[in-house]
Amino acid sequence: MRVLVVSWEYPPVVVGGLGRHVDALSRELAGLGHDVTVLTRHPTGTDATSHPTACDSSGPVRVLRVAEDPPLLEFGRDLVAWTLAWNHAALRAALVRLGNWRPDVVHAHDWLAAHAGIGLADVFDVPLAATVHATEAGRNAGRLGTPLQRQVHSVEWWLARRADALVTCSQAMRAEVVRLFAPDAPIAVVPNGIVPRRWAVDAEQVATVRRRWAQGGGPLLVNLGRLEYEKGVQDLLAALPRIRERCAGTRLVVIGTGTQAAMLAEAARSYGIDGAVTFAGHVPDDDLAATLAAADAVVLPSRYEPFGIVALEVAAAGAPLVAARTGGLTEVVGDDAGLSFPPGDVGALAEAVVRTLDDPDAAARRVARARARLTTDFDWARIAARTAEVLRAAQRRPPVALGRPTIASGDLLGAPER
Repeated sequence: MRVLVVSWEYPPVVVGGLGRHVDALSRELAGLGHDVTVLTRHPTGTDATSHPTACDSSGPVRVLRVAEDPPLLEFGRDLVAWTLAWNHAALRAALVRLGNWRPDVVHAHDWLAAHAGIGLADVFDVPLAATVHATEAGRNAGRLGTPLQRQVHSVEWWLARRADALVTCSQAMRAEVVRLFAPDAPIAVVPNGIVPRRWAVDAEQVATVRRRWAQGGGPLLVNLGRLEYEKGVQDLLAALPRIRERCAGTRLVVIGTGTQAAMLAEAARSYGIDGAVTFAGHVPDDDLAATLAAADAVVLPSRYEPFGIVALEVAAAGAPLVAARTGGLTEVVGDDAGLSFPPGDVGALAEAVVRTLDDPDAAARRVARARARLTTDFDWARIAARTAEVLRAAQRRPPVALGRPTIASGDLLGAPER
C-alpha cells in the first residue's frame, strides 16, 4: 500500500509518546514493503526562512516536513488557530510537493491532524483511518469546562465520525471513543509497542546515574512523564512523606516538563520534602534508560492514561513498576507485572511503593514477567502487521454532512468527581 501518515509530531519533534509511536510504526510498515510518506511539521517557533518545507526520501520512510506560515501564532497561546494554520500548510505542501505520488489510504493521528487528514482523504478520494491516542474529555476527568476544551472535543468528534476506520491503543480507550463519539466506523484495538534493545544499558552507567540521584544510598523512586494534572504527580508527592517514614532516605526523581512544574515544586516544599525530590526536567535518552534501570521503583500515578507506553519502557529497562489502575495502563501492567493502586488514592499508592521496596525479590519476579511480554504483546513487527490489516480493510464511505456536535454538560464519561 501507499500510506500517507499525517502527524503533528515526528522525531525530532517529540512532545509526548505520539511522535515516537508514529516513527516506529511508519518504519515498521515500510519494512513490511509498504510505501510510507509521513506528513509532519518543523519545530514550533520556526518559519519558512529558518526551516523551509522539505521532503526527505533518504530513509525507509519519505518525510515531508512543513514550514510554519508567516501568521504570528503561538502553540500555547493560540492552540486552535495554530492547529488550523499547521493543517492548512500541511494540506498545501502535500498537494504541491508529492507530485504524482498518491496514497491508497490516509492515516491521521489525533485531532491536531484532523483537518489535513480529512482534506487529503477527500481530495485523493481514498479511505481515512484515524488513531485516537487520547481525548480532551478523558484528560479533564470527563468534563469540558472551557471553550478551548469544547473546541478540541468538537474536532475529535469530527475526526472520529468522519473516519472510515479507527484505531485505539487499548480496550479502555476504545470504550471511551465509543462513549464520547459514537462513531459508525469499525474500531480496532492495536497497542503501542517498544524496541527493548534500545533500553539496554551497562552496569557502570547505571551505577553512575544512581550515585547522582540516590545520594546517601537510600531507595530511589523515579517518575517519568509530562507534568500535567492527569499524570498524578501531585499524588506521588503527597505520598512521599509516608513512604519516607517507613523507608528512610527514599529519594524521588521526577523526569519531564509541563504546565504543572511550578505547582508541583511548590507542593514538594509544602510537604517538607523538597530536599528529597529532584525535578530533572528533560533527560536525554541514554541517561533516561540508565535512570530507569537504577530505580528501586518507577511510580506512574496517572489519573488518566489511554495506554501507558512509559510502562513498557520501564519493563524494558528492568525496573520494578508501581502504577495507578487507570485506563490502558491497567491493561499494560496486567495482574502480575507490577503493583497497582486506585488512581488518586494516596494511602494505597504509598503502601504499594513500600511493598515494592520491602520485597525486592518479588519485585524482580514481576519485572521478569513484564519483560517477557515485550517480545509478544508489544512487538512492533506484530503491531505494524495488525495496523496494515486495518488500513488495507478500510473502505471509503459515501460523504456524509455532519453538523456541529451537541456537547452535554457535566461528566461525559461518568468518572468520579475530582
